[in-house]
Amino acid sequence: MKNLKFVIPVAFTLFLLIFEGCSSKPGVIHDLSGKDYTLVNSNGSVVHFPGDYKGKTVVLGFIYTHCPDICPMTTHNINLVKKELDKDGANDVTYVDISFDPDRDAPDVLKKYAEVRGINTDQFHFLTGNKDVVKSLLKDCNIYALPGDTTVADGDTSYFFIHTDRISVMDPEGKIRSEYKGSTANMEELIKDINRIR
Repeated sequence: MKNLKFVIPVAFTLFLLIFEGCSSKPGVIHDLSGKDYTLVNSNGSVVHFPGDYKGKTVVLGFIYTHCPDICPMTTHNINLVKKELDKDGANDVTYVDISFDPDRDAPDVLKKYAEVRGINTDQFHFLTGNKDVVKSLLKDCNIYALPGDTTVADGDTSYFFIHTDRISVMDPEGKIRSEYKGSTANMEELIKDINRIR
């Protein structure tokens, strides 16, 4: 009986520790809550980021539309997350791709990029903007995007970016709390983190 009196409190304490560990939000990685980046969406409307998304958990990717590999996979993975969370009616989550190639990724280019992938831009937003504003946002999120170019076989010049491969999860206050490799994100872990942050 004495042993039982000892086991019950220990078991309850362990349960609380495990439950608290599973349910608490991850720590803040980047705090954008006091920032205001004026951007433009694929419909040409002005967006104040992250202020216009306050109250929503944001699944965030950084892309350029001419990327041949990583960016399409990042967008695809965010869309997969969206489809999974839509099954649970998660209307408190927003999905955003921000282009780090504003010179080429005008709103109509972003709109076409979404259309080709069958993405509804009412729920998955594609943003671009002034080059200096985008550069400031990238810096604050610790995203690297270094442009380069090369001459291809027919003599034309092809441009590219060496860039960070990332999906971030931002809480409803504008604080980034979780980051994943965008092109190869573990969907199960990402969705688990999103639900913790929500």
